[in-house]
Amino acid sequence: MFTRSTSTLLFLLLLSLDSQAREPQKYSPAGSTTKTATVRARDLGVPFEGTPGKFNTITDVAGVEVGYATLISGEGALKVGEGPVRTGVTAILPRGHYSLSDPVYAGVFNLNGNGEMTGTAWVEESGFLEGPIVITNTHSVGVARDAVIAWRIKSGAADKTGSWWSLPVVAETWDGWLNDVNGFHVKPEHVAHALDTAHGGAIEEGSVGGGTGMICYEFKGGNGTASRKVDIKEKKDAAAHSFTVGVFVQANCGRRPQLTIAGVSVGKEIPGEVYPKETGSIIIVIATDAPLLPHQLKRLARRASLGLARTGSVSGNGSGDLFLAFSTANPGVWNADQVTHAVETVPNDLMDPLFAATVQSVDDGPRQPPCRSPPAQSLAPITEKI
Repeated sequence: MFTRSTSTLLFLLLLSLDSQAREPQKYSPAGSTTKTATVRARDLGVPFEGTPGKFNTITDVAGVEVGYATLISGEGALKVGEGPVRTGVTAILPRGHYSLSDPVYAGVFNLNGNGEMTGTAWVEESGFLEGPIVITNTHSVGVARDAVIAWRIKSGAADKTGSWWSLPVVAETWDGWLNDVNGFHVKPEHVAHALDTAHGGAIEEGSVGGGTGMICYEFKGGNGTASRKVDIKEKKDAAAHSFTVGVFVQANCGRRPQLTIAGVSVGKEIPGEVYPKETGSIIIVIATDAPLLPHQLKRLARRASLGLARTGSVSGNGSGDLFLAFSTANPGVWNADQVTHAVETVPNDLMDPLFAATVQSVDDGPRQPPCRSPPAQSLAPITEKI
């Protein structure tokens, strides 16, 4: 039986894992698999609902790739322009490195708008995500946006009109508690590195990429990811159609007393605070291979709110809670070389399993950063509190 005391014990164990902080490094390792074996919350018996994919990551959706650039240097007192530096860049490519030539259907939803996700006006208008999603810190959105455009010019071709036209999607959360956010340490080459080294398969979580300097529920936060397998039948005795839903979060939200795991208010059992009121945010990216249209993907993005609520968040005034969902199905439908396209879609009446998978994955994803992150060692005295 999963009791209150068991839940508290499990969470404390999560915080103690991976207790040896990494040596400072400029970039996170690139490769097809993670370099070290670490334990995730689900491995410890936390009873998350649903059946995860092979890696329990967003990359369980075929074709999706994730890359990081991680910036870690210095510790101690803040010296603006010098450090300490705890920041980085995350890149998510919906169709891997084919993302530039084959946009995906997408939808967006803002639960609370105290944040930024550039390019979403066109996603909302067109129904397409045209290229990668990049996530970084609040004060590096501009350089990241410009760097994505430069990378696209270098990596791809102009559109069929000959125009080099681009409205990149770049999102942010604020890492100023642990990072010299006004030192502007993220540079164009860091964005290019994250994009160029993106890969499928197992990916790192916790204090890597854009999540390096983030705090979640007043514990060390960062990046988390999860996935769920979905079987949909049109009739009870019919063969099932199998799909995958995967999520990726950059978690920087919540107060410690709000933290809830498997319905248990764990945070109330762990004393201490980092800040007097919520000032963080969370970015949630949802991927699926189910054939969904843009309005259906917006519905999927809305369901991220329910998964986030399970973790204890109330989406405070100071929180930028911005969500984007995309589908890797229906390749080539953006192409204007033909007047019409044959498009597949799941009927609305059969979408409930996809909604459930989204809620379950979002509930699972933010648990990973405290489990996978080394202890914070940067700006004093904040690090003494987390």
